[in-house]
Amino acid sequence: MWICENWKDYELIDCSDGQKLERWGNQILVRPDPQAIWNTKKTNPAWNKPSAKYSRSSDGGGHWEKSDIPESWKVRYGNLTFNVKPMNFKHTGIFPEQATNWDFAMSQIKSANRPISVLNLFAYTGAATLACAKAGASVCHVDAARGMVSWAKENAATSGLENAPIRWIVDDCIKFVEREIRRGKRYDAIIMDPPSYGRGPAGETWKLEENLWDFVCLCAGALSDNPLFVIINSYTTGLSPSVLTYISESVFTKKFGGKSESQELGLPVKESGLILPCGASCRWQAY
Repeated sequence: MWICENWKDYELIDCSDGQKLERWGNQILVRPDPQAIWNTKKTNPAWNKPSAKYSRSSDGGGHWEKSDIPESWKVRYGNLTFNVKPMNFKHTGIFPEQATNWDFAMSQIKSANRPISVLNLFAYTGAATLACAKAGASVCHVDAARGMVSWAKENAATSGLENAPIRWIVDDCIKFVEREIRRGKRYDAIIMDPPSYGRGPAGETWKLEENLWDFVCLCAGALSDNPLFVIINSYTTGLSPSVLTYISESVFTKKFGGKSESQELGLPVKESGLILPCGASCRWQAY
């Protein structure tokens, strides 16, 4: 399991009965988590007086119950700064378990000793984009949601990267990669964080289990002749890390050599000392 223990502005305090108790800077949040199926005692007093709590409703949606919390606030990870905002469907704009992948990408870029171009697909609010840019790479940031790309630009400005070599693209990721390949544009690294399920602009249905293989094969055509790394993230329940390794080895290692490794991502839990699993990730690297 890949675990990030370098956070100072984020802390997973406890998790139980389908919920997790978190500290984001100075704010305490309670959010649902389907992995926390155990029902251990909630002894930490913060459970009873969080800054905000997300509660699910019977129709499948949910809402935030807020006491005294700003609309947004800042959290830092190393020399990066992000704007946190409680959103619909429990999200905050940051997946803290991904910090271990940010560290990996930054290390790869810094040790390459050459200019590196990165394509970040389904790039959300841009944490991986900013990590790569801070390490010295040029980045193409692609997401179909205009609001997420705007939020990513805010994060770039907050991190002092408003003038970094980042292309901000609002587009369908599949169609964008297809066009980049036709244009002859290639990248030294690709990061992808595809959703478990989604719909394209023309009503196309995306299901990770059905579409990931074809998408990974497509992305291999957008890599340069001397690629550095690829990161594939998955939050689809039941899709094991070994599946990601098999796909990566069959596509990237077969074409470029190198090696693939996949692990669960995890966050340390302060109260128990255990690790909460938070999805899976695969890293292919050339050497």
